Amino acid sequence: MSQYGQSSSTAPRPIGRSQNIFFAFAPWIIFDVVAGPSTWKLAAFSALVAAVVLTLPDLRSGRGLPKLLDAVGIVFFAVVSVLALFLHRSRLLWLETYAQTLSNGVLALTALVSLAFVPFTEQYARESTPREVWGTPAFKRTNRVLTAVWGLVFAVTAILGLVALHVSSGTDWLNWVIPIILLVLAYRFTRWYPAYMRSQALARGGRPPG
Repeated sequence: MSQYGQSSSTAPRPIGRSQNIFFAFAPWIIFDVVAGPSTWKLAAFSALVAAVVLTLPDLRSGRGLPKLLDAVGIVFFAVVSVLALFLHRSRLLWLETYAQTLSNGVLALTALVSLAFVPFTEQYARESTPREVWGTPAFKRTNRVLTAVWGLVFAVTAILGLVALHVSSGTDWLNWVIPIILLVLAYRFTRWYPAYMRSQALARGGRPPG
């Protein structure tokens, strides 16, 4: 069963992170988990290394430029790492304070802006979906919905992190519990929705989105 619900002996079954979009978020998760008042520099360096390592398979396979989310991650964590190396801590207190909120905001912006071009989830979906369905309305709609869901999840997470900086209680819920619940729900939705769209397309006698 592929990411988009197809079971076919003739369809390609790539092995790797294309099978699971959650791996695309690994550098960002590393940054969010590690980042803190005294550890955000380490978080940035670790996330940068992870982003580069996860991009290498695509580059080595000759698929062209990195995927949007990978490219944004490399640029974002590289910029944060350079700032950490060359600027005094007194000039980076804002980044130390808002690191996690900023990273989630960048993720949300990346996802939502991609809706105007190619939804970022579509780049991963194509790796486990036959080429002939890439241009179908169902495939396009599926990825627009998935990308919008992820964008909203990260936007809400960024807002919760911002609120947590200005309240004295409930910060664990705002920084960890609710965001983790949202991530789990978004991940489960990403697994369920393509299969649902495929069943609907089959019921109507149309071509499934993968």
